[in-house]
Amino acid sequence: MSRILIDSLDFKQTLAILGFRLHRRDGNTARLGTGGPDLLLLTEQPGARPRPPRTTGLYHFAILVPSRADLARALLHLVETHTTLQGLSDHLVSEAIYLADPDGNGIEIYSDRPRVAWQFEGTLLRMATKPLDVDGLQSELSGRDNAWSGLSAETVIGHMHLHVANLAEAQAFYVGVLGFDVVNRYGSQALFVSAGGYHHHIGLNTWAGVGAPPPPPDAAGLRTFVVLLPDEAELARLTSRIREAGVAFEETPDGVLLRDPSQNCLLLVSATKKL
Repeated sequence: MSRILIDSLDFKQTLAILGFRLHRRDGNTARLGTGGPDLLLLTEQPGARPRPPRTTGLYHFAILVPSRADLARALLHLVETHTTLQGLSDHLVSEAIYLADPDGNGIEIYSDRPRVAWQFEGTLLRMATKPLDVDGLQSELSGRDNAWSGLSAETVIGHMHLHVANLAEAQAFYVGVLGFDVVNRYGSQALFVSAGGYHHHIGLNTWAGVGAPPPPPDAAGLRTFVVLLPDEAELARLTSRIREAGVAFEETPDGVLLRDPSQNCLLLVSATKKL
C-alpha cells in the first residue's frame, strides 16, 4: 500500500493524536505523512455524514510502525491523551492498536513480528486475534526515551481492510484478476491476501452483511487507496490483465483507476511515478 484518500470533516486530530505531519494543503485536501511520501490524504467534505452501517467501504486503514518500541510509544501517547481505543490485539504475526477518527474511519496502528516467527498451517499463515500483552509491550520502553515526537519517518501504510458485499467475488477480483495470493481466511467471512509472502496487504470481510450496498456519495469514508507496483512494466502487464478480464478501468495521469465488485476504489501506480 502506498497512500489512501479519505473524505473527512477535520484532520486536526489525525495530526495531534496519530502523529502525522502536515506536508501541505491543496484547497480542501490535507496531505499527511512522516516527512517522505504522502501517506494519507484527507479531503474536507462539508455536510458529510457518517458512513451508514451495513455498507461496504473502509473497515480500517493500517499504519505500520517500524518497531515494537514505536508501537509501545504510540500506545503510551494514546493513553496519555485520553484517546478512546477500540481494541488491543495480538495477531501472532503482528501486534495492533485499534481506534477510529472523529468521522468513524477505522484505524489500526501495528508493528510486525519478525518473519522468522511466523508459522504456517499448510499453505495458510497462522493468524489469530488474542489479547495484547500490554505489560510486555510497554517493557520495550525500559531504558529508552519514551517521549512522543510523532510517527517515525519509517512509518508506512501497511495494509487496507475493506468491507465487501461478497467474499467469492472479492477473491475473484483481488486474486483472480489482480494476482494477490491468499494468505489466510476466517471461514466464509473474511479473506486476507498479499504479495511477496506478507501476512496481508488487503483484508476483505463481509461483517457489514453479505450483499451490503456501497455507502452514499455524501458519506465520509474511503475515497480511494493506492496499490504501488514495482515499475511501469508491471503496471502495463496488470493493466492488460484487467482489460482481458473485462473489468472497467480508467487510465489517469497518476495510474490506473478501478473499482472492486463492492465499489471500493483503488489506484494502481508504478513505484517510479511521483504522486
